[in-house]
Amino acid sequence: MRTVRPARVPTAGNSLPSGPGSLTATQRRLGRDWRLATLFLAPMAVLVGSLVLVPIARSIVTSTTERHGQDTVFVGLDNYLALVGDEQFHTGVVNSFVFTAYAEVFKVVLGLSAALLLHQRRRGRAVLTGLLLVPWVVPTVVTAFSWRALLDPIFGSVNTLLTATGIGPLLASAHLVDSWPAGWLSDPSLAMPSVILVNVWKGVPFFTVCFLAGLKAIPADLYEAATIDGASSLQRFTHVTLPGLRHVLTVTVTLSSIWTFNNFDLVWLLTQGGPGDVTAPYVLVAYSKAILQLQYGAGAAVTLVMLPIIGGLVFVLVRLLRQDTTSRLPRRRQAAWWIGARRRAGTARRALPWAVAAGVTGLLFWASPEIFWKAAVVLGVILLVAAAVGRVVSTLQSRGGRRASSLVSGLGSGVALAGLLFFVLGPLYWIAVTAFKSEGQVVMRTDDLWPTPWTLEQFGALFDNQPFGRWYLNTLLVSAASTAVALVCAALAGYALARLRFRGAQGFTVTVLLTYVMPGALLFIPLYQMLIGARLTDSLWSLVVTYPTFTLPFATWLLVGYFSSIPVELEEAALVDGCTRLQAFGRVMLPLAKPGLLAVALFTLTNAWNEFLFAFVFITKDEYKTLPVGMQSMIAGDVVPQGQLAAASLLVSIPVVIMYALGQRFLTEGLTAGAVKG
Repeated sequence: MRTVRPARVPTAGNSLPSGPGSLTATQRRLGRDWRLATLFLAPMAVLVGSLVLVPIARSIVTSTTERHGQDTVFVGLDNYLALVGDEQFHTGVVNSFVFTAYAEVFKVVLGLSAALLLHQRRRGRAVLTGLLLVPWVVPTVVTAFSWRALLDPIFGSVNTLLTATGIGPLLASAHLVDSWPAGWLSDPSLAMPSVILVNVWKGVPFFTVCFLAGLKAIPADLYEAATIDGASSLQRFTHVTLPGLRHVLTVTVTLSSIWTFNNFDLVWLLTQGGPGDVTAPYVLVAYSKAILQLQYGAGAAVTLVMLPIIGGLVFVLVRLLRQDTTSRLPRRRQAAWWIGARRRAGTARRALPWAVAAGVTGLLFWASPEIFWKAAVVLGVILLVAAAVGRVVSTLQSRGGRRASSLVSGLGSGVALAGLLFFVLGPLYWIAVTAFKSEGQVVMRTDDLWPTPWTLEQFGALFDNQPFGRWYLNTLLVSAASTAVALVCAALAGYALARLRFRGAQGFTVTVLLTYVMPGALLFIPLYQMLIGARLTDSLWSLVVTYPTFTLPFATWLLVGYFSSIPVELEEAALVDGCTRLQAFGRVMLPLAKPGLLAVALFTLTNAWNEFLFAFVFITKDEYKTLPVGMQSMIAGDVVPQGQLAAASLLVSIPVVIMYALGQRFLTEGLTAGAVKG
């Protein structure tokens, strides 16, 4: 016979909803859960305050000073006024704008195309998604090395392949390149497009995963309703897919724009800003002034002048994340709303995106006319091919040829996926085979596609000639320590912001988001000064202390979304059974948040594993270098040990790729519940 256990009376530590009369005066003023919130938020507040807010304030003060020998002199706004006539700074700003704008356009087009292709597949989607994620996972130093080798004008496989297929001479005759063979990274007219290409290669997987998560959230009956109403495939894409992805698209583009605009490591590793200054972004200008010339004030002024641009992007992002993106209309009515949205929208609202697009297009044409028409040709070819295939499929469907349309659609998507996989996996395949070549095969360029014989010579030379084992251990220790800090602090802060009631919760959440998108370019100068004062440079502690600046805010932001997605009734049931808030957090919330915690661990570990800027600035001694900085130091002038670098790249990438392969499901689930949905 079943016995019914009476419910336990909640203890004093519980925080069940109570009436206003049961709250103390302090609780009414500061919030019901202010004490527990203070306890949970204290670690994050200390770290963010000391590592982000204080350095920013210090950077503002530093920008008003100038170094004269051993003395630092207050100069007011002189550093800012000097930037008005600084040609290097002007070039850096234009380069950052051009680099970001073109990269984002192609990331959106290719990422959305890849997401649509994968979303339509029923078999092998998980495997294909995992393969497309690899470029995003591999460290930036691996990306830069592989593409530097592939784009080499004499020994690179890109020129060899394009010459063999006849595409290279065709590009020259169409004036897309000035001469053949092309000097991709050494030609001033091709260096920036080449750097943009590499950034797109690395960024497309992030867009693909985010768009896939967004496509899964669009109800299927919206497409059915649109089809019944007679909408074509293009109309369904325009009036259902794009509006359904609007939130994900805008958030993803804004985040990626902030990252790309402040990119340093990829540009430095590929070209070091050259030839001349044609690829030097404003971050590299700040690095040159502050670190190489020891003019901290001038370098800080460069980063702070760009703060309004970053602030504008952050403002847009915060506004988007605070919007309620879930419609309350019935789905049938929602479908009609999607289709009629443009008709109901005001004229100004409809014209705003077109005005922004026209303004950006005009600026791009003014800033880089040579790149503009080349990008237009490439983008036009991609869109024309996609439109032609879609038109053929729609025509066959309208004439009743369902089998023929399915065949054409499947063939077109298969060819597109094959081309995309070739673009994504080609550089990684080149790394893998080069790592197992002998030095003679690498130098003589024999057996390019398949080593004969396979050998471990490069791995032996790597450990014999370089302190690679020490770099590996340093990276492992720093990554593990920063991940542990991020998990503990983010879990506490994320739960407090998602569940507890206290005054200032919304402001704290916005502060977390702001610190997350604050670029490393804004922080590395004041952090470098602080580390010098604390005598922590050239030590692993300098990295353990500073890495939370970019791992902790993101981890907290993602977990806020994930904790919010857990039904509150589960926690309330635990409180009714006598658990305290702490017990409910440990026994109910943390186990249920395991996918979010694993997603956070993957992101933070990967970011720490790949980080270059802080390690490059703070560490100079070989025994304390991490893998990205150590591998960069292996290149001495024009001497590039390609075989050893390929072996190092393979050893650096394998652990991260395995972790992502095992945790891909948790990554997608964490993105869907947290970062993408906001």
